Amino acid sequence: MAGHSKWHNIRVRKMRQDLIRGRLFGKLAREITIAARLGGGDPNANPRLRAAIDRAREHGMPMDNIERAIKKGTGELEGEHYEEVVYEGYGPGGVAILIEALTDNRNRTTSELRRLFQKHGGSLSEAGSVAWVFEKKALVIVDANVVDEDSVIACALDAGADDVQKKDGTYEIVGEPKQFQAIKNAFEQNGIPYQLATVINMPKTTVRVEGEEARRLLALLRDLEDHDDVQSVSANFDVPDELLEEVSEAA
Repeated sequence: MAGHSKWHNIRVRKMRQDLIRGRLFGKLAREITIAARLGGGDPNANPRLRAAIDRAREHGMPMDNIERAIKKGTGELEGEHYEEVVYEGYGPGGVAILIEALTDNRNRTTSELRRLFQKHGGSLSEAGSVAWVFEKKALVIVDANVVDEDSVIACALDAGADDVQKKDGTYEIVGEPKQFQAIKNAFEQNGIPYQLATVINMPKTTVRVEGEEARRLLALLRDLEDHDDVQSVSANFDVPDELLEEVSEAA
């Protein structure tokens, strides 16, 4: 996970910018809609919907928007029919990239993502080509400057987390996806603020990429995350800190 806490912090700042531009609400609404379609409109009986609603509320999405997205998922309101699509590919330096998307036009999305890969020297690949590199994990990131290590460790382990590590001025709390809500709730109930709480595709191994190749890779990842249909982008990269700082200032 070298460099990934920094990258996640960059993504958090970028989400704030997307919120200002009005782009984030669309992605949040899609996730709520498909969660409701697949598991029903009751968040108490649908963990995926509950997590989607929590994330939307954290970013200030109005309840009217949330309720409308749920009703589109349950069929009470008309709306686009989204399908979940997972794309796999390789970026510069042979970095494995896994993309989760929600689209109402698979052919269009595939074509657009293929062009982005080609633009930055990467390529889309076949299903299963890189998925094995990743495993689903719950991840909570806490600023190490606002809370002491003992409190973080106690809170995390009591909630069933598997590991706590201090990296790049943050604590990374990792657990199984089924423990995500319990870990997140534990930090909220103990008054410990977090920078990020999500379920991610965590790489089992990383690939070191430097120089211009690393810049092209990070540009590809930014463009992929900017795509309206893309919900998440995961990559097994290890990039020098100075390049991540360069990207952070440009984000």
